[in-house]
Amino acid sequence: MRPAITLLQEKFTGIFEFELLQELSQIGNLVTIEEGHVLMHVGGYIRSVPIILKGSIKILRPDNDGREALLYYLGGMDSCAMSLTCCLGHKQSEIQAVAEEKTTLISVPIEKVEEWMTKYNSWKQFVFMTYQRRFEDLLNTIDQIAFHKLDDRLLMLLKRKAKVCGCQIFTVTHEELASELATSREVVSRLLKQLEKLGKVKLSRNRIELL
Repeated sequence: MRPAITLLQEKFTGIFEFELLQELSQIGNLVTIEEGHVLMHVGGYIRSVPIILKGSIKILRPDNDGREALLYYLGGMDSCAMSLTCCLGHKQSEIQAVAEEKTTLISVPIEKVEEWMTKYNSWKQFVFMTYQRRFEDLLNTIDQIAFHKLDDRLLMLLKRKAKVCGCQIFTVTHEELASELATSREVVSRLLKQLEKLGKVKLSRNRIELL
């Protein structure tokens, strides 16, 4: 369905000019996806760019052995620099995008991404800011891998998940955490038990409470 102009004005006033909001209401698609939905596959061609209104999406980089490393999260009023790059370069996707929770977004057709870069200054600024935020996210990910032990990275990941969902108790399996940290389930289980002994978390079946 098309996003109503009133919704776009509520969300994007002060970010996009009215003429761009009018176009967005005419060609954008308002979509709600459920938790776990794969929005983008590795090797696929991207047909649209998502702008997230509510919820969150995690961006993963898989290897040839099927393991996945978490690159960053996308939250409200955000977009993915990787999808913008693939759109502008007509390249296959090198990442996987998965809904972390129920998420509402507007998908923008790829042909409009480049057209709006020269037509609307606010869109160009939005794209540049998206690249800047994702660059900072990737630097943070590299810092964690290079300078932090795995138990620190696990705790930071749990805090990030808590921030994304706005809650202290969330549902996640040890396998999912291991995948995002590019390690084994056994290692994650052992580290979680250590964190529980330290009073950092409280564990139950597929649920973690951040204390």
